[in-house]
Amino acid sequence: MISWPQIHQPDIEVKLKPLILNDSKQGMVQVRNSRFFSMYVCGITPYDATHLGHAATYIAFDLINRYLKLEHTSVHFVENITDIDDPLFERASRDSIDWKTLAQSQISLFTEDMCALKILPPDDFVRVTDSINLVIEFIKMLQRKGYVYEISGDFYFASSDFLSDLPIPQAEAVEIFAQRGGDPPREGKDHPLDPVLWLKNKDQEPGWESPFGFGRPGWHVECTAIALDFLDRNEEDYVIDLQGGGNDLLFPHHFMSAQLIKAATGRDFAKFYIHTGLVGYEGEKMSKSKGNLEFVSRLIKQGVDPVVIRWALIRDHYQSYREWNVGLLQNSVSEVDLIRKALAKSEVCPVDELIEEIISALSNNLQTQVVTDLIIAWARNSLAGDDSTSFKNDSGKLSRALDSLLGLVF
Repeated sequence: MISWPQIHQPDIEVKLKPLILNDSKQGMVQVRNSRFFSMYVCGITPYDATHLGHAATYIAFDLINRYLKLEHTSVHFVENITDIDDPLFERASRDSIDWKTLAQSQISLFTEDMCALKILPPDDFVRVTDSINLVIEFIKMLQRKGYVYEISGDFYFASSDFLSDLPIPQAEAVEIFAQRGGDPPREGKDHPLDPVLWLKNKDQEPGWESPFGFGRPGWHVECTAIALDFLDRNEEDYVIDLQGGGNDLLFPHHFMSAQLIKAATGRDFAKFYIHTGLVGYEGEKMSKSKGNLEFVSRLIKQGVDPVVIRWALIRDHYQSYREWNVGLLQNSVSEVDLIRKALAKSEVCPVDELIEEIISALSNNLQTQVVTDLIIAWARNSLAGDDSTSFKNDSGKLSRALDSLLGLVF
């Protein structure tokens, strides 16, 4: 599927340091500087797009993508769209709208938001509805290995051989699994944590013909099938270099995806697992159930400049829990205005050292809170006076660097 239009990333003359990221399994790791890098980031379920939690996650992986591209690494970036899921069908039913129409409207809104936020588009933007055959073939691989069983027309993955590295105690895992789409108490399951691979059709939901009957795929198998088909080069012990998403995907989604790949191929899914922190709103976790989601499109319609939104979302570290509130928005408006005024000057503080410091902070696990403080300090110093002995006509050089490295177009 065609994603959003290409975003220009200026080519800048800089010396980059090796990129180090905080891996959810391994701790601090150096992301290899090689000719080719594959990255899979879990995309939206298109029933309510794009809230600020989505935006913060995709901005974080955009920063990684930008950094690697500036290293002249060939990045193959894939993002899926989960356009088959219960929340989509529930909202379509609630609003008396065709589920396909609802999905397309939210996908269009999402791509508009990504453009506004200057996020580089994925090389492949893949709908699950366009990938049913990939999912079916993947389930058949699991079936040939003996890891598929049936309960009343639904097909499950037999996970028992792949639970030795659960990231949390099993009792806690079962509880979270039930909260996030699993059905641990279902009678007849081999193990409470076995995820569904194929659901038989019910209640007039959409479905597809398959060797497993007329129905639709389960959640975890969709991403594994797409990633394996689009990104696997059969050159490593793992299928992709980087698997990414919000930290609420650590379990069960990313854990189960990894076990499915291990069962089907005997290989690891990803070399690196990078996760972002959640975004709260006015003191509470931002969630659909609380009804406190703040949307990018709504902010833009209210007149908020997209660069202000992007700036606000990188003011804190991408792996920390962050709060969105009126104060953050107001401060970000003021800070962006300050930076614009400084960049509009013909003579400003020298920028070479600043750019080096920005690169150093980004290379150290995307320390954007350090980066933004550095930029604000530079802007204030540039506006404080006109020191003809040290000031230079460097604002254009800095503007290009901020655009290329951070996606900030002032």
